[in-house]
Amino acid sequence: MGWLFLILWLLGWPIGWYTMFKKAGIAPWKAFIPLYNTWLIVEKCDLKKTWFWLQLIPFAGQFITIWIGIQFVMAFGKFSLIDHILTVFFPFAYLPYVGTNDKIRWGGAKVVGMYKKSAVREWVDAAVFAVVAATLIRTFIFEAYVIPSGSMEKTLLINDFLFVNKMSYGARLPETPVSFPFVHNLMPGSQTTPSYIKWVKLPYYRFPATSELRRNDVVVFNVPIGDTIINEPGYGSALPYYDVLREQYNGNREALLETRNIWVHPMDKTDNYIKRCTAIPGDTVKLIGGNLFINGQPAFVPEDAQRDYIVTTNGTPLSDAFLKSIGTRTNQEDTDNLELEQGSNPNQYKIYLRAKDIPLVEKQPNFVKIEPVIQDNDVFPYDTFHKWTPDNFGPLYIPKKGATITLTPENFALYQRAITTYEHNTFEEHGSQFVINGKPATTYTFKYNYYWMMGDNRHRSQDSRYWGMVPETNIVGRASLIWFSYDHGPRWNRIFKSIH
Repeated sequence: MGWLFLILWLLGWPIGWYTMFKKAGIAPWKAFIPLYNTWLIVEKCDLKKTWFWLQLIPFAGQFITIWIGIQFVMAFGKFSLIDHILTVFFPFAYLPYVGTNDKIRWGGAKVVGMYKKSAVREWVDAAVFAVVAATLIRTFIFEAYVIPSGSMEKTLLINDFLFVNKMSYGARLPETPVSFPFVHNLMPGSQTTPSYIKWVKLPYYRFPATSELRRNDVVVFNVPIGDTIINEPGYGSALPYYDVLREQYNGNREALLETRNIWVHPMDKTDNYIKRCTAIPGDTVKLIGGNLFINGQPAFVPEDAQRDYIVTTNGTPLSDAFLKSIGTRTNQEDTDNLELEQGSNPNQYKIYLRAKDIPLVEKQPNFVKIEPVIQDNDVFPYDTFHKWTPDNFGPLYIPKKGATITLTPENFALYQRAITTYEHNTFEEHGSQFVINGKPATTYTFKYNYYWMMGDNRHRSQDSRYWGMVPETNIVGRASLIWFSYDHGPRWNRIFKSIH
């Protein structure tokens, strides 16, 4: 249902403008050309050209487009609040109505100027309404999002611009409702001023969903470890507070607080991450040699998922043309994507390979052997019982709401953060005894569902293997559609591509 509404909303603007362009004396087919259509509206309504260029500002620009749409409706004599509400929320129905109703005529800037309110008042009213309406859409229906890193390559690429459907899994009531519009957790242009007020807080509540969060959905969520960050250059989500605490300060929080600038974010204001949900509540996760298993069965592998491999050639250099044909950049363009593997064999290279490209590479006559890289660095839960690595991990049970586990020294570190931080209990271990909220306990029943998130670019992804499970409270929405993409120019083949 949410996906259908998003499609109707997106298509409603150009289709509605097609009918309205006829009345305004503009060739109607021009309504279907992105940006050019709003340029024509700005010209026809005698608006300052500045408004057109403001649309190009990332994220905030979409709300300028909505404001331009409201101005166009006003030029047909539609000034009431209900007219503007219908324009913003139901363009697929209301704009064609304006364009096809014989009683509604084009008046242009002259009609707007004759309206009783002053021009300044009308502009302010329209702007305020556009901001409020856009904020509601962004909060409860869908939000634009840009891919900042390569953790989901090649399924999603850096500078893919997405629409995230918040109705799919049920829109959340904002925990911090009083905040500056259109920004996430920092004021525009600042790295020190939060965009929200902490002392006004609402309890967690999620509206009814239009679909369930299914295994293998691509999901945007508030990263759990983003609740506490080091607010200094080079830290934040790039170098998490918990990693620094563990690796550089040996768990000494007081020493870290004395030397670093620490921030604590509310749950809904932690940084947004995008990953694939590889396991849902009740599943058991395991990785063997980099291969993922869910409930003992091989997991789904996206055809564009990639990981590192060591390829050994017969001495023939790797061809730039071949590397580009499988979407891997050459050493000269990106040394991180292709490097000579230092070792006894000078013909070994480390290279990214997509799942769908492995059979193609194996057939190359110049390749002698292909071996997956196996990483061996420490991962969650960083305790003495579990010596897991990114490629050999688990088994780990993902909690389901209402499920009860028996508490043991072995699983204390696995579920401690879920019980304390996400479900707001005290949880202590005294030898082989456990105390929850001051009372002895041998079992625990979970209040929330949990999910396991992993990047499709398995060796370049900071995901659940490093910081554990994602509670349902942190789920933002489903990544549904790539509406724009660029890399030294538009990637035309990715525009309006659905996400799988």
